[in-house]
Amino acid sequence: MKKIVSLFQRNYDGDRQVRDEVVPGAEWVAAGEGMATRKWDGMAVMVANGAIFKRYDAKAGRTPPADFMPAQPAADEATGHWPGWVPAVGPDSARIIEGVEWGVRTLFGGGPVPDGTYEVCGPKIGTRHGANPERLTEHILVPHGKDPLPECPRTFNALREYLTVHVIEGIVWHHPDGRMAKIKASDFGIKRVQSSTT
Repeated sequence: MKKIVSLFQRNYDGDRQVRDEVVPGAEWVAAGEGMATRKWDGMAVMVANGAIFKRYDAKAGRTPPADFMPAQPAADEATGHWPGWVPAVGPDSARIIEGVEWGVRTLFGGGPVPDGTYEVCGPKIGTRHGANPERLTEHILVPHGKDPLPECPRTFNALREYLTVHVIEGIVWHHPDGRMAKIKASDFGIKRVQSSTT
């Protein structure tokens, strides 16, 4: 899963928030194409042939580990980020394994987790703004694109309002041809107000 393009341009030389200018290549969202889905706040994982991998970003100038599987051929020219995957093994992947095991029990009836990408969310996983932003009591597995948002708007001001009212991390649009675009509440400077429900 390569880096997902943001819907709006960012003020890199200022407050680093987005402005009302669509990023080239994301015009299809504004044109009403694709399906909006909830973006969950957790750790991206991939299951491939029964093996579990976690997201790894080889940031500008950083040499990826030998077992790195790139998600795109080279680093992004603008940011220098090179997303990919590394095996989810060892003690630092324990929460990921818990989430996948939850998925086996809860989503897949004891059967294997199908190949694909997912988000592991839970009490020990979160953003730099604080752990467990989804307010969960256990580590869970969320298939990417699982929660459609059919009433989600597509304009700058309407999206800012939508993400102020709906306490979620953000939105990912999925085009039928595989393209994706995203926007996060934090891109507008909106801080998530924690509540017992989202």
